[in-house]
Amino acid sequence: MFYKTALATSVLLLSSGIAHGETTYRIGITQNNVGVDSYQTTYESAFEEAAEAAGNVDVVVLDAGGDVARQIGQMQDLVQQQVDAIIIWPTNGQAVIPAIRQAHNAGIPVVVTNSKIAEAGLDFIAAFSGPDNVQQGISSAEMMCDALGGEGQIVQISGQPGYTTAIERAAGFEERLAELCPDVELMETQPGNWNRERAQRVMEDFLTKYDRIDGVYSGDDNMGVGALNAAKGADRADEIIFIGATNFAVGYDAIARGEYYGSIYQSPVDDAEAALQTALDVLAGEEVPKLNFFETPKITAENLEEFDRPVF
Repeated sequence: MFYKTALATSVLLLSSGIAHGETTYRIGITQNNVGVDSYQTTYESAFEEAAEAAGNVDVVVLDAGGDVARQIGQMQDLVQQQVDAIIIWPTNGQAVIPAIRQAHNAGIPVVVTNSKIAEAGLDFIAAFSGPDNVQQGISSAEMMCDALGGEGQIVQISGQPGYTTAIERAAGFEERLAELCPDVELMETQPGNWNRERAQRVMEDFLTKYDRIDGVYSGDDNMGVGALNAAKGADRADEIIFIGATNFAVGYDAIARGEYYGSIYQSPVDDAEAALQTALDVLAGEEVPKLNFFETPKITAENLEEFDRPVF
């Protein structure tokens, strides 16, 4: 039976029953910011359910709340607790490297989930599990080029500054767009911090600044729908192509209504289950690739029916 005991702010200890004499592992996870969007909330629930289903896992579930210093402290606490493995969803791919190195030096394998750390830290991790965010940016650029017919003026709403996922998606998008569609001009990029309301304000500023906007690329659909709402409010939505990544339910519905061109389908359930399984494989002594990507296909009105509506 799963139970939860509050340890501190945003800290839960979850314990599952021991399965038929198997080795029981104690795994700690420190997440980026569970409350910031429904993807991360769903990931947490799926992770807890996967741990319970495994039957031989005790997990310490922590949330950094988007605070790098808090996450570093949580990493240090997990090292002191001598957990068997640590999973980290990094708040900042560079700043967390010393804490990851500390865990590595203590003999605790670290699995990075969802968003990669900087290359300088790769020697200190057992594996990465998550989406290929550069490829997601590339795929979004290809959709934008197709939708615009190879020319136009666009703006970009990126994710949280310093956050590896945001950096990689933007880089993949910008490089592929320049290569594939040199006549599409990226006029400006501003961060939306994964927040719908902030993205809406950013888009409102873009609409005031630019008389012509043919397309908007947003680092996820939460921000993309914020941009769409701003364009609706300015009565300019019909003239703009909206493309995002990490297909949220609101993005899925907007595609179905014909208001949103396309996105990248990414499941937080797959994400969470893959992270836990990767950690268990490492602990079992299996050979695990350093980078473990799960599939994240393009989704548009043409193939919408092939995908379930996201639960987040």
